[in-house]
Amino acid sequence: MTSLFRMYLDQWRSQLAGTLGTWLTSSRTIHGIPVTVINTRSDISTAKVLERLEGALDLIAEYQPWRFRRLQHDFARILVQRYPCRAAYMPQSRTCVVELTFLVNPEFNLAQIASSIVHEGTHARLDRVGVHVPEDQRYREERLCRKSEVEFGRAVPNGEAVVARALDALRLSNEDVAPVIDWQEAQRRIEQADRNAQSSS
Repeated sequence: MTSLFRMYLDQWRSQLAGTLGTWLTSSRTIHGIPVTVINTRSDISTAKVLERLEGALDLIAEYQPWRFRRLQHDFARILVQRYPCRAAYMPQSRTCVVELTFLVNPEFNLAQIASSIVHEGTHARLDRVGVHVPEDQRYREERLCRKSEVEFGRAVPNGEAVVARALDALRLSNEDVAPVIDWQEAQRRIEQADRNAQSSS
């Protein structure tokens, strides 16, 4: 995790903390990992969110128990909320963020959800053992995470889409495998998507 990415994550967390009181928050523990769901969408069932998350964690625990033990050690918690990408790892709080709408989207199966958690678990493992790559070599860490996804996808049922997506990413240039994200534009798109969802519900 690079210093620039950490800065953007910290800014994102500050924005979230500022409005937390207006959101519906639910907490529980799954497989020994504390989980918090911040559900800002009235059209999404928090129970369904937790069911899908538990199913994804079940897959990791069953098919790669050694990896799941690492997740239990490396993650302080899992936070489910609206976010600009499928998942992220926040090293300061050792939090794995999983995107709310991605988690409940029926177009993605449990193996795909689990693979995103595996990806972030690789970031967490590197951070926990003190491996920090320079900003201009961020692609190296991303490639390791994609390789973890390939390994996981080949181990679980219905992992074909996981393997295909990860292999496609590994074929990208170093610049494209670790792209720079415009976080302000990402936030604008989230807000617009949420407005559209609310108006159509």
